[in-house]
This record gives sequence, structure tokens and C-alpha cells, in this order.
Amino acid sequence: SHSMTGWHGANDRVIWEKTMTNSRAKGAAFERKVANMIQDELCIECKRDIEQYRQADRGDILGVDGWVIECKAYAADRGAGGNYKPDWWRQACNAAHAAACQPVLIYKYNHQPIKCVVFLSSINPDFAGKDNTATISFATWCMLVREGLE
Repeated sequence: SHSMTGWHGANDRVIWEKTMTNSRAKGAAFERKVANMIQDELCIECKRDIEQYRQADRGDILGVDGWVIECKAYAADRGAGGNYKPDWWRQACNAAHAAACQPVLIYKYNHQPIKCVVFLSSINPDFAGKDNTATISFATWCMLVREGLE
């Protein structure tokens, strides 16, 4: 039985299917890593949202009250200069809006530290209603979550 997805080359070999599943596997591995880090740092039991593939506007990790967590792991993109892609943040915001939560985009390029993007208002409520963002470390995001839990 042959897989019917992908491009079939010589001897019916699937050419690009593997890279597609690899990027998804990489994403899943990063989501698991982040869920474990959250558990270690905050003692909050988190899990990957398996529904995310079937339904738009959902975060990647469930379990942190008040937050929608979007994760992205990418190979180093020289053009991006280590910055996140605007549609990653848009995705996080759409999911957060749907859940009435605060968005956090947790992203990482190969050989780079994990970074977190939040609205400035998540750090300082005086900025409520504004679209300004801040890029912070994972440890700093954990501090924000802790403050919200008190």
C-alpha cells in the first residue's frame, strides 16, 4: 500500500512527504519540550492540544490559566535575524482572542535561546488596548505567569 500524499518519483517513492512530516515532528517535539519546561518552572501540568490540527485558532499547549501558548521551532532563518514572523504572532493573537486569554508566542531558531513574545500590556496593564509587544526570555514569561497566579 502506497501513501497517496506527496510527490511520487522513480519507483513510486514519495519525495517530499518526509520533509513535511519532519517539520511537524520537530514542532511536536518543541511543544513537548516547552510543556516540560513549564512543568519544571511553574509546577503546572500542561499538555499539547491535539485538537490544534483539526481546528483553527487554538494554541499549542493547554494548562496555563489565562494564556494561549503558540510554539514555533524553526531552522535558523538568516533573513529573519532571529526575529519572529508576524504571522506567528497573528496566529497566537487569533487563538487568544477566541479563548479570551493573553497570547504568548514561544519560539526558537536552531542554536538560539527560546524567546517569548507577549503584549506589553501583559507586563504593564497601563498599555491595555495597545498592540505593542515585548520579546522576553522564557524565565521572564514564567515570572509573569507566576505573578498572575498569586
